[in-house]
Amino acid sequence: MNKNESLRNALSRCLLGVAMGAALVGCAPAVTESKAELVQQLHDPRDPYEGWNRDVQSFNDGLDDYVMKPLAHGYQFITPSFVDKGVSNFFSNIDDIAVTFNDLLQWKFLQGGMDAGRFLVNTSAGVGGFIDVASMIDLPKHNEDFDQTLGAWGLPTGPYIVLPLVGPSTPRGLGGLVGDTLTNPFTYVGGAAISSGIYALRMVDARADLLSASKIADEAALDRYEFIRNAYFQQRDYLVYDGHPPLKEGFEDDLDQEMENSLEPNQK
Repeated sequence: MNKNESLRNALSRCLLGVAMGAALVGCAPAVTESKAELVQQLHDPRDPYEGWNRDVQSFNDGLDDYVMKPLAHGYQFITPSFVDKGVSNFFSNIDDIAVTFNDLLQWKFLQGGMDAGRFLVNTSAGVGGFIDVASMIDLPKHNEDFDQTLGAWGLPTGPYIVLPLVGPSTPRGLGGLVGDTLTNPFTYVGGAAISSGIYALRMVDARADLLSASKIADEAALDRYEFIRNAYFQQRDYLVYDGHPPLKEGFEDDLDQEMENSLEPNQK
C-alpha cells in the first residue's frame, strides 16, 4: 500500500467517525426521551410511595448491617448448632398456635387438626417444642398467618409499604401483623421487659438462620429494592393461594407478545 492509499484510508476513517458522532448527537434527545418513557413504564403501580420506601429500606439496611448482622454472627458463633436448632424449633412451635387459629378462620379444618396435633405433640414429647417430634411422625409444618386469612377473605393487599424496623409490608400485612401479635402468648407473658427480651431473641435467631439466604439475594439482585418488593408480593400471593396463585391480568397477552418478538429475527 502506497502513501496516497494510506492517506485516503486514514481520511475515510476520520470522516466515518465524525459522521457517527454527529448521528449519535442527533439521536441524543430521542434516547433521553425513550429512557424517560421506559422509567415511567417500569414504575410499579403497587408501589406509589417508592421514594419513601427506598429511604426506609436504606435505613433498615443500615440497621441490619451495623446491628442485626453482627448480633446474628455472634449468636451463631457462641451457640452450639443443636441449641440454635432447638431455639428455632421452640419459636416455630409457638407459631403453630396462630397457624391453627388461622386454619380455622380459613375453614381448613383438617389442616387445623394437624397443626393443633403438632403443637400438642411437640409441646409434650418435644420438651416444650425444642425437638420437632411432629415432623418425625409425618405431621408437616404449615405456614398460615392473619395476613393470609384476610387475603383468603378477599381483602386486597393495598399499596406496598416499607416500615421502619419491620420491613416490607402492606396495609393488609400490617393488619395481619396486629392479629398475629394478639394470638402470640408471649404478648401476655410477664412484663414489657420479658416480652421484649423474648422477641429480641427470636429476631436474632431468625436473622441468624437467614444469613446465607440474604447473602445470595444481595449478590444476585441488580436492584435490591425491586428484588425484595417483587419477592414479597410473590411470596404473599403464593401463600394466600396455597401455592397456586392466579395469573395476573394481561399475563398471557404479554407472554404472547414477548414470544412473538423473540421469533421475529428468526423469521426475517
